[in-house]
Amino acid sequence: MRKIADFKALENRAAELKPRLALRLPGADTSSGKREILICGGTGCQSSRSLELLEKLQKEIKAAGLASSAEARITGCFGFCEKGPIVKVFPDNVFYVEVKPEDTTELVEKHLKNSAVVEHLLYRDPRDNKPVTSHLDMPFYKKQMRVALGNCGLINPEEIDECIAAEGYLALASCLEKRTPAEVVKEVKISGLRGRGGGGFPTGIKWEVAAAQPGSVKYVVCNADEGDPGAFMDRSILEGDPHAVIEGMAIAAYAVGAAQGFVYIRAEYPLAIQRLQLAVDQARAAGLLGRRILGSRFSFDLELKYGAGAFVCGEETALLRSIEGGRGEPTSKPPFPAQSGLWGKPTIINNVETLANVPQILRKGGAWFSSFGSEKSKGTKVFALAGKINNVGLVEVPMGITLREIIFDIGEGIKNGKQFKAVQTGGPSGGCIPAADLDVKIDYDNLVAMGSMMGSGGMIVMDEDNCMVDIAKFYLDFTMEESCGKCTPCRIGNKRIHEILTAITEGRGTLDDLEKLENLAAVIKDTALCGLGQTAPNPVLSTLKFFRDEYLAHVVEKRCPAGVCTNLLDFFITDKCIGCGLCKRGCPVSCISGEKKEMHVIDKKLCIKCGTCIGKCPTKAIIRK
Repeated sequence: MRKIADFKALENRAAELKPRLALRLPGADTSSGKREILICGGTGCQSSRSLELLEKLQKEIKAAGLASSAEARITGCFGFCEKGPIVKVFPDNVFYVEVKPEDTTELVEKHLKNSAVVEHLLYRDPRDNKPVTSHLDMPFYKKQMRVALGNCGLINPEEIDECIAAEGYLALASCLEKRTPAEVVKEVKISGLRGRGGGGFPTGIKWEVAAAQPGSVKYVVCNADEGDPGAFMDRSILEGDPHAVIEGMAIAAYAVGAAQGFVYIRAEYPLAIQRLQLAVDQARAAGLLGRRILGSRFSFDLELKYGAGAFVCGEETALLRSIEGGRGEPTSKPPFPAQSGLWGKPTIINNVETLANVPQILRKGGAWFSSFGSEKSKGTKVFALAGKINNVGLVEVPMGITLREIIFDIGEGIKNGKQFKAVQTGGPSGGCIPAADLDVKIDYDNLVAMGSMMGSGGMIVMDEDNCMVDIAKFYLDFTMEESCGKCTPCRIGNKRIHEILTAITEGRGTLDDLEKLENLAAVIKDTALCGLGQTAPNPVLSTLKFFRDEYLAHVVEKRCPAGVCTNLLDFFITDKCIGCGLCKRGCPVSCISGEKKEMHVIDKKLCIKCGTCIGKCPTKAIIRK
């Protein structure tokens, strides 16, 4: 990569490289006969052999004599993770799903040679089973608006030239050439951008506080320690468009007067680390990081710091202590990191998604970003849609969209025709929202009002087979294990809550336990040191509020309505039994007796309620209730 000397040289380079994306942009010329095939190279699709698919497709294109008219390349996450590996053909705009390396010959012969769509590789709408050719016609994409994810699925994340062709780093150049640091801060404030890492603090105000601090040493930190179960938003951005995060950090550094940055990234993200480090190296070589960027007086560089998977290090002060080489424990505030952070110096901490939005805001204007979203929550938000939903994946939607639209329009409803029960937002510290609130508009304040939170964007959908008491226990188990132990409310209080929930799910709970849960949760929320402890009771409080009948069934009737809590279940063999003996032979504790071709019986005293017998029975004669 040749070094780019100044602002004009970057603009010229972008104009020179833009034709590389010509076939991928709307309105592309289809008459040339040339095609580009982009294959998802994100972690999810790689685990389903997408790199093997790419290599085989490249070989077959060459063998078919199509190298001059067709090219297969890697790209970032398209978002539709449920249906990977994804292959998209430009400019035809044909979207193939669940493509295997064995399908490459058919793709080349039918589509690339004869312009015929390979129908069995198209997505089929689960509601009518009809094939859909273009992603623009898929319910999963129709209501999305990709800003932070704008280049994911469009560019090769391992080539800085493709980033520059997509106007990467032009926002940074514009800031250095035309805006003062104060004007940059003002533009971010106009945008209404709030932190996408969970707290939702206004980004522009945070930058303004740091910029106002005296001293020449300041830092910018990117929080890429994505620890929520079921969350993969930040990982996908770093894998699909790492330069957007680097550019966002450089703009933040210019705005507050910092010369050094750190990306705190979890070590369990090897592909994100690899692509981010490659992007840093390429940006340095191009003169977009380091000393006197683009010939200006502004210097900024960054390095990667690896987290060891401690959930508490998602809290900003614990994260800073970890970067400094200490134990990841939070400290009391104030002072806030923007006043006194790394090594006592003013420090800006923003998460991956927040920073990925910054270049777009500075390129298109704060007013553009604030023109969509809700009144108090501007712009878009990326959610990791997971759980018992038909379309699992990464979605970016305008703030103010309803939960119903995400789950039933974009996600296309619940798997296997089951009934929706709840959606848990905000990771393990969020709350469970019932069907009655599906039409609430999503923004920071509305979710908090319902006892949940935005968090980093995890969204886990549950159906009628989920036990809400068990769900609360699951999340308390996670937060209890991840507590750093520094403060008593979190260290001891969450353990006591977990013990009460365990007693309830095992049939030992009492009505007094419900009152204890509420009182203890309130104390922890008010007295814990950091956000992890303060929000840990949310799953308990929200399930008590919206699903109290399930708690009462466990406590009063000693029954689990969802059939999940095994201690509250009994297994019965009905008269459908044909006496085949499969359940008897499969039982690990030999608690089933009966002669061949006669009805069998379960000894309830010996039964460990493992459910093996249900899986073995060919006539569905065994039930649990």
